[in-house]
Amino acid sequence: MAKGQNQKLKTLYLAKIFCEETDEGHGLTISELIDRLQQYGVAAERKALYQDLDDLRQFGLDIVAMQSGRRHTYHLVSREFELPELKLLVDAVQSSKFITEKKSRELIRKLETLCSVHDARQLQRQVLIAGRVKTMNESIYYNVDDINAAISRNCQVRFHYFQWNLQKEEELRRGGAWYCVSPWHLRWDDENYYMIAYESASDTVKHYRVDKMRDITVTDTPREGAEKLAAFDPAAYTKRLFGMYAGEETRVTLECENRMIGVLVDRFGKDFPVIRKDGGHFTAYVDAAVSEQFLGWVISLGSGVKLTAPEAVVERMRTEVRRLNEQYL
Repeated sequence: MAKGQNQKLKTLYLAKIFCEETDEGHGLTISELIDRLQQYGVAAERKALYQDLDDLRQFGLDIVAMQSGRRHTYHLVSREFELPELKLLVDAVQSSKFITEKKSRELIRKLETLCSVHDARQLQRQVLIAGRVKTMNESIYYNVDDINAAISRNCQVRFHYFQWNLQKEEELRRGGAWYCVSPWHLRWDDENYYMIAYESASDTVKHYRVDKMRDITVTDTPREGAEKLAAFDPAAYTKRLFGMYAGEETRVTLECENRMIGVLVDRFGKDFPVIRKDGGHFTAYVDAAVSEQFLGWVISLGSGVKLTAPEAVVERMRTEVRRLNEQYL
C-alpha cells in the first residue's frame, strides 16, 4: 500500500480519531479506522494498526476492544473529564451572569472538544434560568487577567470606573478621573467578580466590580497597604457585606425563630455565637456591614428574625420601616 502524505503523523491522527469519534458506547472497526486515516492522507495496514493501538495504550489512552457478534470495535472509554462533569461545567457556564452570551458559546464549544462528537450532542442543551441577565462587558476576562498580573508583579493598577445613567449608558465616575489602587485579592460574590484593593489616598480597603472597570493599566508603581492587608481575610470581608455594599462593620443581635438557623448559617457560616432563648427561639450575634441592603435582607426574612441591638442600628431599621410604610401605604 502506498504511503500517504501525512504518514509521519499517523499515530497523532489515530489518537485524534479516537478522541473525536469514539466513546464507551460508540466504537470503530479496524476497517473503519483505516478509512478514517485515509481521509487524513495516511495509509495504514491492518497488522501495523494493531501495533499502533498498543502504542497508544502504552502512551496512556484507554482503548478497549469490544465484540458484538462477529463485529469487533475499538473504543476510547475514559477521558480526563467524564460526561457528567462536562455537563456540570456547561450548566455553570450557561447560568453564570458573569460570562457573556458570546463567551458562553465559545467556552461550550471548547468543552465539547473534550468528549466525542456523540457525547457533545448531549452538551448542546440550554439550562433554563428564568430572567437570567448576562454581563455586557466583553473586556471583563482581560480585566481579570490584568488584575492577576498586577497582583503577581506586586504592582498598582490604574483604571476608569463607570456606572449606568438613566439613559442606560455608561457614565464614568469621578468625572472620568483615574482610579489608582493596589490590588490584593480577586473575589467572586453574588455572581460578580470584585477586586479588593488598598487605596492610599483614603487609607482604606475598598472593592470594585470588575465588569465596571475600563481601560485597566498595570503600572510600574509597587503596591501599598501590605501592613493593612497582612491579616486581611477576604472570605470574612465578603461574608460581612451584603451584595458587596459597604457599610460600617457592626456586631448586631438578632432574635430568631429556630427555623431560621439555616438561613443565618448560609449567610454567615457557622462561626457566630448562638444562645437559646426559649423552646422556639434563639439569639444570634453576627458581624455585618450595616447598609440599606443589610436592613433589607433582615426585613425580607419576615417575622422569623428581629433586629434587637445595638440601638443605633435598631433606630436605622425603624427609620427604614417608616420610609417603606410611607412609600407603599
